[in-house]
Amino acid sequence: MAIAAPPGRSRADRLADAFRHVDLTLLVLPIALSLFGVVMIYDSSRGRLSRAGESTFAFAGRQGVAILLGLIAMAVVMAIDYRRIRDLWPVPYVITLPVLLAVLVLGRASRGAQAWFQLGPLQFQPSEIAKIVVIVAVAGYCHQHRDDLDVWRLAVAGSLAAGAMVAVFLQRDLGTMLVIMVCGAAVLVVAGLKPVHIVALLCCAATLVGAAVVTGRVHAYQLDRLRTFANQSADATAPGQETPTQYNLKASKSAIASGGLTGAGLFQGLQTKNGFVPEQHTDFIFTAVGEDLGFLGAATLLALYGLLAWRLWRVAMVSSDFFGTLVAVGVLAMLAIQVFENVGMTMGIMPITGIPLPFLSYGGSAIIGAFLAVGLVQSVAMRRFG
Repeated sequence: MAIAAPPGRSRADRLADAFRHVDLTLLVLPIALSLFGVVMIYDSSRGRLSRAGESTFAFAGRQGVAILLGLIAMAVVMAIDYRRIRDLWPVPYVITLPVLLAVLVLGRASRGAQAWFQLGPLQFQPSEIAKIVVIVAVAGYCHQHRDDLDVWRLAVAGSLAAGAMVAVFLQRDLGTMLVIMVCGAAVLVVAGLKPVHIVALLCCAATLVGAAVVTGRVHAYQLDRLRTFANQSADATAPGQETPTQYNLKASKSAIASGGLTGAGLFQGLQTKNGFVPEQHTDFIFTAVGEDLGFLGAATLLALYGLLAWRLWRVAMVSSDFFGTLVAVGVLAMLAIQVFENVGMTMGIMPITGIPLPFLSYGGSAIIGAFLAVGLVQSVAMRRFG
């Protein structure tokens, strides 16, 4: 149901009034992080691009274009009253599921997963947008049934997330599936999920994971990642005999450790310059931060992520309605699990996955999706007074 406009006020007046309540910290932080990400993408990719005879600005330039598109997408979402999205949540969900399944037929495979559409020179990963769609869908359903959220309705809300998770799992993208699961679970917990329900869901998830392993639905490289995490013996393996996962983890930890307290200096890290860490401009970009800027630089980056999380939580607390609170919590969970998993895997405290570091890792779909999510929370913050 559309929100009735106060008499005598035009839509432009209401929009101008909303923009006066923008959370400036929440606006500046993602932009600052993404610009820093461009610097680190250039730093971590220039060596290998130069050796390949390509422009050293190739990846950084493409990321800059993606950031611009992300900012435009964020501005558009901010201009839309989030309560209109609340009332229309089934529409994007119904559109997104077939798109996720279409990737299995029409998509492009890369790094073991078939999760991208190739659009000329560009790639589009619909699962990055699916994260936000799931947050909106679960939050919208829970808002509709706020006063009668029994076990059955909570199960229905959980199935909204499960549908997207199954589609992403079929794409062999376990990392994104994990993010969607955490987003859905966070929204459900705030909506009223009880501890006994959480335990039941965890048991179901463990059973499904076990079944996937036994039936061969989990691929060899994914099992290798789990085995390497459980038994981190890469340092004891002779050079040249490591599995790809062991080598990645060994090189990642070595790069971070070599940074020490203050780092080698921006653009001065030897392992980063020489391309020793695979996928360093994407999944392992935190290693470039650790090597070049050291513990102090990495800790500052994590502190900025912590500040971003606090602003998202604050919006959840001051939201004028239940849907806004659930959306802000879902976006907070989405970004927090990605930061924790990405940074953790580079240091060996989490299994290696293909989860990008929000606003830093190279990837157009990921950066646009992150800005869209922040824009949605900004829409909640801007309209907290009515």
